[in-house]
Amino acid sequence: MSRIIRALDAHASGTALFDAGAADLAATSAVLLLMSRGGEGAEPPDDICLILNKRSAQVRQPGDLCYPGGSVSARFDFNAARMLALPFGPLGRWPRWKSWRRERRIESRWLALYFATALREAFEEMRLNPLRVKFLGPLPHHRLVLFRRLIYPLVAWAPRQRRFKPNWEVARIVRIPLRRLLDPEHYIRYRLTMALPPRASEQVREVPAFRFRSCSGHDILWGATFRITMAFLKLVFGFEPPAMESLPQEDGHLGKGYLTGERALLSRSG
Repeated sequence: MSRIIRALDAHASGTALFDAGAADLAATSAVLLLMSRGGEGAEPPDDICLILNKRSAQVRQPGDLCYPGGSVSARFDFNAARMLALPFGPLGRWPRWKSWRRERRIESRWLALYFATALREAFEEMRLNPLRVKFLGPLPHHRLVLFRRLIYPLVAWAPRQRRFKPNWEVARIVRIPLRRLLDPEHYIRYRLTMALPPRASEQVREVPAFRFRSCSGHDILWGATFRITMAFLKLVFGFEPPAMESLPQEDGHLGKGYLTGERALLSRSG
């Protein structure tokens, strides 16, 4: 854990993390890269795991793995941001918070707002207790092309909470041990057939992905969540997945309801 904290501290002290794009709340989202010790069924039980949600069939991109998060709810999140920044709050307890408020006033406001957004969404989606979370630092932002959004990932540690209660947006909670993510054997070349308009040249697409098999099921980590995870692993551990052309192939299909939540993502081994 100390290695993770040092890497995030070094990143946070570098270049600006929140630019003018952060001011366009309608086009930005915040997600919580949440970590905890292994939960039920984890081996070994003390493994540090990333905690992700598997999206339900009732939302867009069903079946995908994602971090809890979403869009800003201005009325609530601006007020919650002030509470989080108080000395007893999870952001106020962050060792770098005082220097951020003193030297990076505007950025500190965006940081507090997006952290409030991510915690609210995590509470709604999986009943994460926001007062027992330890904030570790921000990651580089990511752009979504398909939905034209800017995502701000924030890293947090939940040292005590082992059980979560998913709402209707979440099919189940997925815990992925860091040791698995750092093992090149679990990476694949994901060949997707997409029933999505408009250009026929984009109907078949190959992307790097991470395959995770556990007692709960067979999951594929890909897309924006994969890229955020890889940015975290590279920043902290210097890890990069193998070249895609060297990876084993797995086939998947995105139905017409992928963007609306009408159908789940179907995956089959190739």
